[in-house]
Parts: sequence; structure tokens; C-alpha cells
Amino acid sequence: MVWGRELPKRLAEGLGGRVNFFVEYFDFVRFPRPEYESAYLDFLRLKYADKRIDLLILIGDVVIDFMSRNRNVLFRGTPAVFYTLTPPGSHFANSTGLSNPLRFSGSLDLALALQPDLKRVYVVSGSGALDRRNENQARAEFRPFEGRVEFTYFSGLVMQDLEERLRTVPPHSAVFYVVVSEDGAGEHFQVMASLSRVASAANAPTYSWADAAVDAGIVGGTRRDQLAQTQAIATLAVRVLRGEQAGDIPVSSPGTDVDLVDWRQLRRWGLDESRVPPGARVLFREPSIWEQYERYIVGAVMLMLAQAALIAALLVQRTKRRRVELELRTSQTRLRVSYDRIRLLSRQLLIEQEAERARIARELHDDINQQLAILSIELDQLRSDDPHGSSAQMVSQAMETAQSVSNSLRELCHRLHPGRLKLVGLVASLENLCRDLSPPHLSIAFSHRDVPTVIDPSVALCLFRVAQEALGNAVKHSEAGHVWVDLTGGASTVALTIADDGVGFDVDTVSQGGIGLISMRERVESVGGALEIHATPGDGTRLAVTVPTHVSETSPAEMTSV
Repeated sequence: MVWGRELPKRLAEGLGGRVNFFVEYFDFVRFPRPEYESAYLDFLRLKYADKRIDLLILIGDVVIDFMSRNRNVLFRGTPAVFYTLTPPGSHFANSTGLSNPLRFSGSLDLALALQPDLKRVYVVSGSGALDRRNENQARAEFRPFEGRVEFTYFSGLVMQDLEERLRTVPPHSAVFYVVVSEDGAGEHFQVMASLSRVASAANAPTYSWADAAVDAGIVGGTRRDQLAQTQAIATLAVRVLRGEQAGDIPVSSPGTDVDLVDWRQLRRWGLDESRVPPGARVLFREPSIWEQYERYIVGAVMLMLAQAALIAALLVQRTKRRRVELELRTSQTRLRVSYDRIRLLSRQLLIEQEAERARIARELHDDINQQLAILSIELDQLRSDDPHGSSAQMVSQAMETAQSVSNSLRELCHRLHPGRLKLVGLVASLENLCRDLSPPHLSIAFSHRDVPTVIDPSVALCLFRVAQEALGNAVKHSEAGHVWVDLTGGASTVALTIADDGVGFDVDTVSQGGIGLISMRERVESVGGALEIHATPGDGTRLAVTVPTHVSETSPAEMTSV
């Protein structure tokens, strides 16, 4: 029972220490004969003969009556705290307690609240003295309800007959269990055992006031709150154990009744839970999904919200990234178009430059060089007319100067316009260039392999000019003893490599301002090629050019903007 479990804890809390607590049960229902009381008295006297008991806590009228007659035999002078269901009356000396009289009408009020269409109430009671006394009290409390419902009393029946009648009660009925401790055949029952049989057999909802009927199959009833009842008993017991005289504490009647309803029985009989009176306690309710898994649901929802926020952020980030990527691609396309335009314009500029060089070369060769030739002829004629004259020596010197100027002019024409490139091809032109530029102190070695026979003229001119510029730099600045020139053909490309064993230079410094290097790079890029320069001060220089054999003829005017 609740009080047997809770009282020791409440006493220990109130006294601030450990309490030796003994529990005894007086089974008067199954053993109602006087011999049982005598044997039980002997058992208690033997059990507690050598123990000092500081307080007796007596629960129930039968126990109170037994102890009032035998206390001096068992526990002389020991104070007592009792709990009774009868109205407060005279009680034995050195005792105090709580009186909580039975009240049946509250359970009937609960039945009417839950069953608004209730028409008949079947009241069940036994044939024992306690049963008849409780039935009389129930009849008195139910009289005010006789105008609202019809009452039928199943009193003192044999248990089997009672169960048969309960199975056939009509609709809009309720069963009210008072108490059956003894049936019409004289068979004795534990209260909970008889109540369970009544509730199981009844063809209608069952109500009762019994304290321990919480899980006996009844819908509910007005019953004592056993925890509140236990606390009230413990409070009185602590006062006595702390030194107060039990007889000086008046008997009180605390209100510990509460409406209790079994949620499972509401479901069984189809009763609306919303009709449960305010303040009533609904027991055994199966927790809802929310109540069972609230933490998990909240956690899952928070997790999903966090995931949704993360996904949204990722989607926003992806959208922004795609927009940036699109803008970047657009910018790259525009830059590529601009680069291609610049490259084509550079190529056009180089073409125009070469055309201008060719024109100047032709003018020098066809005009000035011819005039120098005529001048040389006239000087030679003048020397022939007067071979021993005083001016003959001056004329000879003038002829030598004219011839020197003519030779220099011829070399300049070849540098301005390598006409041999179209006549003999790239390989022969480079070979002649290496031979022409070789000074006495510098060896220039030329090699070639797999060079295509057909190369775009602009590509051939680009490679020739790069070699011309690179070899000129090597002769003038490298202080090298050897220069190696290598021309190699591929499937669709031609590679030119020029290396020397000279003093080298700092590429990062010179490449920013060297006009020759800038010119070479522009020429190579104008035909879609690549130029790499590897140089280290004191460790020579290596120049590598890779160009396609054919170049697209797309003009800047044909390109579209993006």
C-alpha cells in the first residue's frame, strides 16, 4: 500500500534521521473468528517482547478497535496516531489521529458527469456487518439523486448470481460498488478481489469509492488521495515523536478526497474525456506521440530547420557562385576577344612593319644602291682618264668608300627584307643567317630535323626574326663562345631553340624593359605561339619558341563582342 511505502520516508525526512519502521497486517476479512485475534495477539506479543516501540500508527477501524482492547498488553503507554473512516468520536488515551468519513455521493456525481444520459444505477453490496453498514450510508447519500436516476440494490447476493445479473444490465446504466467482504453464501472476499470480479462482469461502467481500486477495472470514483493522507499521518506522527503529547493534539478531518478516473476505462466504454470534472486526475493515460517523443521531435525539428537553413544558405551561395562564375566566364570571354583582337592587330602591325621594311629595302636597293653603282662607274672612268694625275689617289679612295657604302647598304636591305626566305625557305635562311652573323670569336652551330616543307609565311618570318634578334643579342651581349640553334618540326608545330654558354642575365629584370625581348614575344604571340626564356646570371641563356605551322586568317573586324 502507498502508506506502507511512503510513511517511513516521510518520517525520516521529518525527523532528519533513520527510522526503524515495522508493518503488520490484520487480515480480519479472511479470519473473522475470535481465535484468529487471540493467535494474532500472541504473535505480536512474542515478536515485540524485547523491542521498545515509540509510536503506534493505526490505519482502519478494525485495527483501532483491536489495539484499543489490547494496547496495554502489547505496548503499554505507547502513544498512537490513528486514521479512521468513521466520524470522530471517543478514542483511547494518549492518542490522536485523522478522521476521514466515507462519502459515496461524490463518486455518483462523477458518474453523472461522465454519463449525462445515465438512467439506472445498480448498487452492489455484501451481506457482512461492514457491508450492511456501508450500504445504509450509501442509501442515505443517494436519496437526493432518486429523482434523476433509478436505483437498484444488489445486496447480499451470492457472487455467481451477482455476476450473472451484472452481465445483463441495460444500456444507459452504471454499477456502483459499495463493498462486498462477504456474499450471500457466507464466502469472504478481499475488497479488491470482489471489486475486480464485479467490474469484470458488469455490462456497464463501474464506479467505487475504494482507496485501492485504482487498477481494478472501474471507471473511477471519489477516493482519498493516499499521498496526501500519508503526509497528514506522517505530520502528526513527527509531532508526537518530537515530544508532543498525543492526547493534547485534537483529532482533525483533512479533506484528502479527489476524483480519480482510469483513462483506459474511458476508452473502453466510449466516454468523452472532455467531461472529466476540473481537478479530477486521469490515470493510466497513454502518452501521446508528442508526450512520448517530445525531446526527439523537438530535436528532429531543430535539426531539420538547421539543415533547411544550411541548404538554403548553400543554395544562395551556389546561386551567387554561379552568377560570379558566369560573370567571370563573360569577363574571360571578353578578355579573350580583346586579347585576340590585340594579337591580330599586333600581327597586322607586324605585317605592315614588314611591308614597310620591304618597301624601304626596295627603295634603298633600287634607287640609292643604283646611284652608288653609277657613282662607282663614273669614278672608275675618271681614274681611267687620268691614271697618273694628282687626284688619282683621291678618286681611288672615293671608289673604295662608295663600294663599302654599297655593301653596307646591301646588307641593310637583306636585314630589312629577307627576300631569300621566300626563295630558299626557312631552313636555308636560318643557316645563312647563322653563317653571316658568326664573328671570329663566336661559334654558331645550326641543326634541324623533321621541319615541314610547307610553313605559313608569317610563321616562317616570325621564326626568322626571332632568330635574328636572339643571335644579334648573343653576338653583342652574351660574351659566349658557342651558340646552338635547333629547329624541330612536329605534327602541327615548329620549335626553335637558341642556347648559349654566355654570361646570362636576370630574366625578371630584363624582360620588363628589354625592347628586343618584348618584340620577340609580340611576334610569337601574334601567330599563336609561345616563348620561354630561361637565363641565370653566369650560366648562359636558353630561348625556346613553339609556333603552329599554320595561322588563322581571322581579322579583327570579323570578331564579335560578347
